[in-house]
Amino acid sequence: MKNIILTSLFALGLSSAAMAQAATDFASVDTDASGGVSYAEAVVAWPDLTEEAFAAADLDGNGELSAEEYDALAASAAPAM
Repeated sequence: MKNIILTSLFALGLSSAAMAQAATDFASVDTDASGGVSYAEAVVAWPDLTEEAFAAADLDGNGELSAEEYDALAASAAPAM
């Protein structure tokens, strides 16, 4: 299931180059310190992030990325070494 979601992020136009360019740590992106990253907060860090990709990463569907969901999104976009 996780692989399907991560694959869909790339299929929806979320390039790893764009993500690697602007990705920052969870606490920095969670600007209101709510404990979750909203789409509005995420798109500041990752301008190429689509609403569809954000929704795919939001596994519990609560409209925010938890630290775990955020880390999975960031890891899926990290360039292969």
